[in-house]
Amino acid sequence: MSRLHEPSKPEASPTRTPHRALSPTLARNIEAIIERRRAKAASASAEEKAAASISKFAGSMMFVYIHLALFGGWILVNIGLVPIVPAWDPSLVVLAMIASVEAIFLSTFVLINQNRMAAEDDARSDLDLQINLLNEHETTRLIALVDAIAQRLGVETSDAGEVEEMKKDVAPEAVLDRLEAEED
Repeated sequence: MSRLHEPSKPEASPTRTPHRALSPTLARNIEAIIERRRAKAASASAEEKAAASISKFAGSMMFVYIHLALFGGWILVNIGLVPIVPAWDPSLVVLAMIASVEAIFLSTFVLINQNRMAAEDDARSDLDLQINLLNEHETTRLIALVDAIAQRLGVETSDAGEVEEMKKDVAPEAVLDRLEAEED
């Protein structure tokens, strides 16, 4: 086999590294996230697990194939295209009722699953906000430290006003208040 036809191996880069090359901190964080997901899945109620399973199955191609076969067969028999089987629902009213009831239950299961996923998204959003606020605080402290070192060494900065502004902590409440005021 020539080199042109060999499958290419992804090269290591800052964004694509072999699994064994992950830093211990990153590997620990990934393991913590995976463990949290496992614990969350294990603590789900029987109703939540059932709703998730039904929603997952209802969103699969197997679900589509089963419905194509059942509903298609029902219709073919009841409009008389399969003469060896007698029609039992020639007006297809029973089929419509079954499909309607199924749609009610499926939409309920999907909504239950979406509510659970929305709660998980809210928790992740809160975590993201906390990490971003911590990062902002640490960056502000680093800017103040670098500015103090620059002053001590006599290094001039191009815009001292901008550096002083960057050394101030961000008040998330003020940002949220301003955003809410603009929405009104």
